[in-house]
Amino acid sequence: MTTLEGMHAPEFTLPNENGEMVSLKDFAGEKYVVLYFYPKDSTPGCTTQACDFRDAYEDFSKLNAVVLGVSPDSATSHDKFIGKHGLPFSLLVDEEHTVAEKYDVWKLKKMFGKEYMGIERSTFLIDPTGTVVKEWRKVKVKGHIEEALATLEQLTQS
Repeated sequence: MTTLEGMHAPEFTLPNENGEMVSLKDFAGEKYVVLYFYPKDSTPGCTTQACDFRDAYEDFSKLNAVVLGVSPDSATSHDKFIGKHGLPFSLLVDEEHTVAEKYDVWKLKKMFGKEYMGIERSTFLIDPTGTVVKEWRKVKVKGHIEEALATLEQLTQS
């Protein structure tokens, strides 16, 4: 598995839940980007993760970070998910999984003995210069947001 830490983050431009195009370069020189990839809207683990990011959103904002979620779901699905859970950040549509592939999170998965391609839950912390300063792969939802926040706090204090 390739690591992206210390490398320039792969560029992307994807539509969000409102159909507006969001690019990594929109935040260049200004903000940290917490880019998290998750398998599917409205599934238990993904809902918990999104709500954890929602609950810590102000803390991330105070540390000059923007949170962006990415999944293969449609804009309509994202819009419903955001509305249902009051998410204060954008969810990006990667239906063709091109960005997931750039970040090497589109993987062969197994569930109930069946194999399929899908998103491996992962988070990337990208600094204002566009460098991946930390990556978390095969993320376990419990405790993950706290770890990401602690890492960001360390970076912004140094």
